Amino acid sequence: MSAPDEQDVVVVGGGISGVACARALAGRGTPVRVLERAHRVGGRLSSKPVPADAGRVVDLGAAYFTVRDEEFAAVAESWRQRGFAVPWTDTLASREPDGSWSLKSGPERWCAPAGLRTLVDDLARDLRISSGHTVTSVGPGPTVDGRAARAVVLAMPDPQAARLLAPALRAASVVADRAWSPVISVALGYGHRSWEHLSLPGSSSPIGVLSSTLRLRAAFVNGHPDVDLIADDGDRRGDLAPVLVAHSTAERARRHLDDPDGAIAPVVAAVTELLGLSDAPAWTHAHRWSYASPAEPHDGEFSLDDDLVGLCGDGWGSPKVETAWRSGTLLGRAIADRLGA
Repeated sequence: MSAPDEQDVVVVGGGISGVACARALAGRGTPVRVLERAHRVGGRLSSKPVPADAGRVVDLGAAYFTVRDEEFAAVAESWRQRGFAVPWTDTLASREPDGSWSLKSGPERWCAPAGLRTLVDDLARDLRISSGHTVTSVGPGPTVDGRAARAVVLAMPDPQAARLLAPALRAASVVADRAWSPVISVALGYGHRSWEHLSLPGSSSPIGVLSSTLRLRAAFVNGHPDVDLIADDGDRRGDLAPVLVAHSTAERARRHLDDPDGAIAPVVAAVTELLGLSDAPAWTHAHRWSYASPAEPHDGEFSLDDDLVGLCGDGWGSPKVETAWRSGTLLGRAIADRLGA
């Protein structure tokens, strides 16, 4: 695909915030192109075939999404009607630092039967996407790798944006020295679903008995040195595949940023102990997220300065899928307004 021309707004980053931004711009008739360094859009809504020859994708990034915003609710309902997304559960398990377990109710969590990446694919339909395109610099003008653009959006974590922005740009100061926490996601594939009827130590009721609200759909793990979250990928995807996905703590991830596979053994040991499993996984896969969540989110929902360089993503508010969508959508509209579209 050809490079963007100077009449395009250029969105760098094809996660849900960047694609939502581009869709908002396109909806206002503003020429826009998305540049994504990976081979396809998705970002941290990553769904990947694991093992590579299995033909089944595993959600390795976000565990689910929630819906509060009225506009995003309409998008989610459209996904539901077309089979892209389904409500999953409003009750998850919680393991406390003292080892006790309980069930926590909250907002409805949604998931995607074919993987969360399909939601970004859907938003990206009919947009001009240049995949496999690595951007190295954004400069005054604004420019992207020396080529002029009408406006530029960086839809990515702050440390990644900081590496691209010329120091002279106002946006560079917005993302300078912003700390983000890493996560290593470990997928664990088993021969069968041995966690369907678990009775966990310290819990007031067994998880997995007759009532479906007590199934181990996912568990928050509080105060553990190695694991923060365990999700049943087969349950959230609806096919009941014997696959779990565990998200490491930031502390564990930092030890293995140069060797994500090194996190597999301690995470497997933690999952085995936490859930009282007797079987070892038949296969495992580790994926590193160097910038999984902001240590401290920005105030506001996006940034757009007089240089016509914008910033958006889930770092602009509570780090959620919905936040990323709303941040990109609002920024796209703001740019269209600024350009008179």
